[in-house]
Amino acid sequence: QVQLVESGGGLVQAGGSLRLSCAASGRTFNSYAMGWFRQRPGKERELVARISSGSSTYSAYYADSVKGRFTISRDNAKNTVYLQMNSLKPEDTAVYYCAAKIPAMSEYPYWGQGTQVTVSS
Repeated sequence: QVQLVESGGGLVQAGGSLRLSCAASGRTFNSYAMGWFRQRPGKERELVARISSGSSTYSAYYADSVKGRFTISRDNAKNTVYLQMNSLKPEDTAVYYCAAKIPAMSEYPYWGQGTQVTVSS
């Protein structure tokens, strides 16, 4: 089992940047595929970005709404996954969640508590 703790959320003006961090417990972090999700007010939770498991090279996926603005990365030595968010828009306002799964799983069973990101216009 892995425990996840997000940090880095806050209030930022449109066009600004934030970097979210997700620290994971355990000694097998590199075996987990990681994802960032968000839940906007009144909307269902949605996948923002995900990154594959591994120790050196990774594949990443981005939702169309964030492609070119957000970057997901991981540092296995620090058991941490990041979400760099640039050119933020008011519609990026949401609670952002980090999640982890073994690659063979279809769903993410492990979740953090979430961190609020608010983008003002």
